[in-house]
This record gives sequence, C-alpha cells and structure tokens, in this order.
Amino acid sequence: MDNLKILIVEDEAKVLQFIRQGLEENSFDVDFAYDGECGKKLALSKDYDIIILDIIIPQMNGLELCKRIREKDNRVKILILTALGTLDDKLEGFKAGADDYLVKPFDFPELLARIKSLVKRTIQTADDTKNTDHIIKVADLELNTNNKRVKRGEKEITLTAKEFALLELLALNKNKVLSKVEIAEKIWNITFDSGTNVIEVYINFLRKKIDKGYSIKLLHTLVGMGYILKDD
Repeated sequence: MDNLKILIVEDEAKVLQFIRQGLEENSFDVDFAYDGECGKKLALSKDYDIIILDIIIPQMNGLELCKRIREKDNRVKILILTALGTLDDKLEGFKAGADDYLVKPFDFPELLARIKSLVKRTIQTADDTKNTDHIIKVADLELNTNNKRVKRGEKEITLTAKEFALLELLALNKNKVLSKVEIAEKIWNITFDSGTNVIEVYINFLRKKIDKGYSIKLLHTLVGMGYILKDD
C-alpha cells in the first residue's frame, strides 16, 4: 500500500481525523479538505488513487463533486462515505460516478477493506490494459478500457463509472449469461440481496443508453437466470 495517495473530503473534524490517522498508520499518503470547493481544487490538480467523499459538505455537495471529478477523470476510484443510507441514496451515489458507497457509522477495518478492494481493482485493470487489447467489441458496440469511452456505430455514449464497469463485465463475457450473484460480487463487491433491485436499475440504465433507438438489441434478460450481451 506504500505511496498510494488518498484525498478525504469531510467536514466533520473528528471523523476526518479518525480516518486520516488510520490511513496514515497503514502507509497511505493522505490529503484532506473540509468543503467541496477545496476538495474539487485538490482532486483536479493532483493525482490520487482514491477519493473519499461525504455527501453533506459545505459549498458543493459530495454528489456534485463526484460528477465534476468524473467529467475530468475516469481513472480515480471514488468512495462515498455518508450517513445517507437508503437504496435511493446509494443509487444516486453510483449514478454520480462513485465506485463504492459506505454508510456511517462504520468500523475502520471495513473502510480499509473497501479501500484495499478498490486498489486491487485498479491494479487488475492496469494489468489487463497491459496484457490485452484495450478495445472490446460486441457487434457495433465498442468499449475503450483506457479512456473509458463507449460508442455504438458512430454515436458516442456517456456512461457513469458503475455503468461502464457493468457494461465492461458483460462485454468481456459476451454471449455468456451472468447471474445477479456474479454481477453483485464483481461490480458492487457485495453479496447479492434478492430484496435489492440495484442490478435491474443499472441494467435499465444501460439498455436505454446502448439499445434504445436501435433495431438490433444487444442486452438481453433471461428470466430467472441473469443477463447477456449478445453480438448476434
């Protein structure tokens, strides 16, 4: 974990100090900001491996800050850390571009485990980019895993970080059915809960963006089995 840089944007001094101390004890290089505007300046002027954001912060809320960062940087991992814990809150966080979402109050070991998981995914993505072609094609759909750009035919498609991660997983497994359990574990790093419709929501987000208006549909639902991205 040496030399990995983390930015914390949190207006509660005690919470910030608690997180900062724990991360520095685990050899992370930590910067911090108490408000969204300061957080934006740091996030857009320095290279961070992970950014931890609260949602309710002064001057610019964490969701808006997350969107601003994503407009400039698809590489950095963003973890939202907030007291807002409903499913709708989490969906808004992922829609804004977050890679993970942790609800307060939390135990530091859980936060550290989430960070290590994000770091591991970053390293795996870098290795995959070195060892494989960075363009994934499914019919006339193209994903560029380097710059995170997607297009179908000549049309550019704008995706959030979570939408891209889900589409990339489906594209890498084209013509293969992926269950909700597999998707939940690989994209949300959680055990699938049958009472949660987050996967259906994101499949619908993708379907509207990559299939709407096209006579040939690429993304299909197999009832009781899962989802498949087909190139025929």
